[in-house]
Amino acid sequence: MSRCSLIRKGSPFILVSRLFDFLLTEPNTILGGFNQKYISRAFSLAFRSKMAPKSDSAEAIVLNFVNEQNRPLNTQNVADSLQKFNLKKAGIQKALDNLADNGKISFKEYGKQKIYLARQDQFDIPNSEELNQMKEKNAQVQKQLNEQKKAISETEGEIRNLQSNLTLEQIRHKEAKLQQEVKEMEEKLVKLRTGVTLVRPEDRKAIQEMCSEKVSQWRKRKRMFKDVWDAITENLPKDLKEFKDELGLEYDEDVGVNLQSFIGLLQHGKKRTRDQ
Repeated sequence: MSRCSLIRKGSPFILVSRLFDFLLTEPNTILGGFNQKYISRAFSLAFRSKMAPKSDSAEAIVLNFVNEQNRPLNTQNVADSLQKFNLKKAGIQKALDNLADNGKISFKEYGKQKIYLARQDQFDIPNSEELNQMKEKNAQVQKQLNEQKKAISETEGEIRNLQSNLTLEQIRHKEAKLQQEVKEMEEKLVKLRTGVTLVRPEDRKAIQEMCSEKVSQWRKRKRMFKDVWDAITENLPKDLKEFKDELGLEYDEDVGVNLQSFIGLLQHGKKRTRDQ
């Protein structure tokens, strides 16, 4: 197989390497007269050197992020987390592939998806003694954290108690309001003690008649409802309480009122009117 046929096959790196080898070994080429030892060394160093990415380049940003996270990541994870750098997904994918090709990060393919991970050989793995020390330190820090949380909780409780108390200005305002209410009630009490008529007889009579009419209607409608209800539920197999709840009905007792108390109030008012 000729050298030219070798040059046509393989990766770009192999092609260039074989091309240089061909040029160096053939005396009729332009490089044939140079010192082959130094040219080969320079060529090897040029291809083996891996320049670190600039700190503000996409590769540097992606590399720092992958190393900081130190967990499996796909392209979308990295793109979502690095939106603040205005990096596009295509650029991030290219940076990840370049970093993986240069051995800066590790990757593994799962079907059509690539999972990237920071190289673990760059991290210092602690031994058992160091792990125990770290656990002890973590326990101490956790204890301090719990103490701080407890102190914060107590302080917040004191603040809530202080905020629930009235300020001096609020106390004075409330005191003035209560004093005004007491004054008004005392004035009303004085009028009652002196026998001043607060309601005119004709007004009292009109109110009693209106109240009597309302109570009469109440009693009448209560009786009508009872007759209809008894007729409907006489042979009803359902539970009456459940049926009442289903219809949304409310008795007087359900809303805290009693017809008899109003009837007694009317009778007391009529008796008082006769006595006067």
